[in-house]
This record gives sequence, structure tokens and C-alpha cells, in this order.
Amino acid sequence: MKSFLRPDWLRPHWLLALCLVLPTLGAAQAAVTTLDHIAAIVNDEVITRQELTRRYEETVRNLSRQNTPLPPRAILEKQLLERMITELALQQHARNTGIRVDPAQIERALQRIAAQNKLDLAGLAAALERDGQSLESLRATLRNEFLIARARERDVDNRITVTDAEIEGYLQTQIQQGVENEYNFAHILITVPEGASPEVIQARRARAEDVLAQLAAGADFAQLSASHSDAPNALQGGAFGWRASGKIPTLFAEALKPLQPGQVSPLLRSSNGFHILKLYDKRGLDATLTVTQTHVRHILIKTNELTSEADARNRLLQLKERIDNGVKFDELARLHSEDASANKGGDLGWINPGDTVPEFEKAMNALRPGEVSQPVQSPFGWHLIQVLERREQDVTQERQKLLARQAIRERKAEEAFQDWVRQIRDSAYVELRPLN
Repeated sequence: MKSFLRPDWLRPHWLLALCLVLPTLGAAQAAVTTLDHIAAIVNDEVITRQELTRRYEETVRNLSRQNTPLPPRAILEKQLLERMITELALQQHARNTGIRVDPAQIERALQRIAAQNKLDLAGLAAALERDGQSLESLRATLRNEFLIARARERDVDNRITVTDAEIEGYLQTQIQQGVENEYNFAHILITVPEGASPEVIQARRARAEDVLAQLAAGADFAQLSASHSDAPNALQGGAFGWRASGKIPTLFAEALKPLQPGQVSPLLRSSNGFHILKLYDKRGLDATLTVTQTHVRHILIKTNELTSEADARNRLLQLKERIDNGVKFDELARLHSEDASANKGGDLGWINPGDTVPEFEKAMNALRPGEVSQPVQSPFGWHLIQVLERREQDVTQERQKLLARQAIRERKAEEAFQDWVRQIRDSAYVELRPLN
């Protein structure tokens, strides 16, 4: 894997703010004055009633935009408070174990959010203010999400390993079972604390059975998710979107396989608690995949305290002029490129669509074979790019191995992540105060 390639499997699930879409810019939010009582104590920090009220109002706006029926306020507040307790415990764990967030990373995230909404930072601040929020509160949200994401990467994702034997075993299982399916489904989770007493387990089971009975009577799945689910995506209706069967826990895959779109699974039991699944749609993954591959090489100049953006760009402009005048690209790459491909003349081999960061791929795709780009900026520095050749390639087998590796890794990581969250939540000192 080249240094500038994007590691999709490391993409953290908690970084939801980078995908957020701003609410309708004309929406107005009336100011609410609330006495700042304590709602909960988590270790040595507090969650105030005012913070809970702000989270409640934000959630109500989001659910209303999604046309999701609202659960009773008391039920939704209870769900939100538990979510806030878990989030705060995870943030505390990250800070207490040495994780810090670079302010520059937060500012880059703000710039991306503004750009996604076709705004500059001033426009983003104005839009947030019209919705009763602020740029500073968004900064705090991003900082906390980065903390949790970094902790997850270190404590969970980076410890997941996938062996070649596991990949071969996975593929053999898929052959024996037939074509792998992909499911679009949603999920409700009622957690059971680690080491819970039989009485607590029975109470959680009864709660889950009540939810299942309401679904059987025609209740809205998304509303019940918002009201009762302990899963991180509860307020998104519990939706997972499309997932290959190998990328979800075996318990889920086996439960979804016999279901038809619109049907709900029976109650499922795992080490985390009780689960209910709803299948929205399913499809097969047996299609042959042919892609346009590009054989490409590059020269990379990184920026740092000694090399500014302008310096890096100017160095590449000088190198391009030498290439245009007949100096060989690979010779200059060996002398000047600042990544592992330098000793191969900058050769990155055959690149599939999506393998590189967007800035690199866009510039690469615009080149004809033999053509050298102008300096191109990416998160890794500045590049000169030369396309050597292109070909149409059947990557079905390669794709199957890649999907197998991703599926095994995601399944292991998701199961480990849920255990990790539960352990940190269960080990936190929590004192609840009356909400009324």
C-alpha cells in the first residue's frame, strides 16, 4: 500500500460530523432558558440539564427532517442521556490515555463541512446560528468525535489482524453457501451490562420483547429505534445501509438470510444484549467486475517546517521543466521523490479506481498516456504525475479477496468495538440525577 493511498478500513465510524448536511438555512430556533441543573455525573465531570436540552432539541429537529415520528419526550431524553454518558466516558478514556487532537485538524474538518454545503466559514457560522448552534459548539463536537475515533483506532481497529488463511476460509465458505448476499437493514439493540444479574437480564429481555410486540402490531421501526435502542445509530432509525453478509456478525447474517424485504427478525441474543433486525432489501454480489486500471508514477515533495507549500510547488515546476526538456522522469523520481516509490523511479504500479486520494485520482484521470501533470496538491504533499498506460481489467477475483479481507476486518472490528464501548461505559462511575 503506497503512503498516499486512502486506508478505507481505518475510516472511523464515529466521525459522523464529516458527513453531516446542514439543516435548511431558513430554519429558526427560539432561545430556551433552562436552569443549569446537573443531569448526571460521569467520573469527575458532569452533564448538565441544559446540555441535555440542547441535545434533545437538536435531535427533535433531525428526526422531524427525516419524517420520523417522535417518541415521548421523557423516553427520548432518557435515551439521549445514556448516549451522552457513554460518549463522555469514551472522551475521558481518550484524554486520560494521552490522546490529543490537533486544532489544525479540526479547522480542516470545518473547511470540508463548509465546502460540502457550498459555504465559507462565515457562511457556515451564520447557518449554524440560524439553527440555534454555533461554530464553537461544532468545533467542540468535532474535537470530541476525533478523540473517540483516535481511541478506537488505537485500542480496537489497529489491533485487528486478518490472515491469508482466514481469507481463504471465508471464500470457501462463500462458495459452499452460494453467492454472497448484500443486505439493507436496520437494527435495534437492547444492551445487557457485562456480568449482569439474572434479574437485570430478564428485565432487558422483557424490554426487547415489548419492542418486538410493538413492531408486530405495526409500530414504526425508526421511532422505536429512537425510543429504545442503545446502538450508536439509534437516532438514524438504526439503519446500517447496504452491508455484505460477510461484513456483519454471523448472528445477523443467519437471521437476515430467510427474511423477505419488510420483515423483522425474531429476538436475537449476543454477548452485547438483545437485537431486533428489519430487512429493507437484499441483492446478490456475483457480478463480474471490470475496471479501468492506470499504470502511473509520481514524484512527491512533502511540506513541513522547512518546505512550504510554495517551495514544494516551485521545486516540482522546475523538475517538470527538466522532464519537458528530455530528462527521464524515473531518474528525477529516484533523486527527488520523498516516498517509498522513489527507488522504483516513482512507479506506483497498476492503480484501481478509488485506490488513491481524490485529488490524485482526478489529476491522474485527466492525463493521456505519456503526459505529465502540473504540480498537484494532496493531503500528502505535492505531486508530479505521469500516466504510463491504461487497461481494462477483470478484477473479480482480486475484488473478492479484497472484499473478504474488508468483511473479516469490519466484522472483527465492529464486535470488538461494541465490547470496548461496553467495558468503558461499565467501568465509569455514573450518578444520575432526576430530570424533572
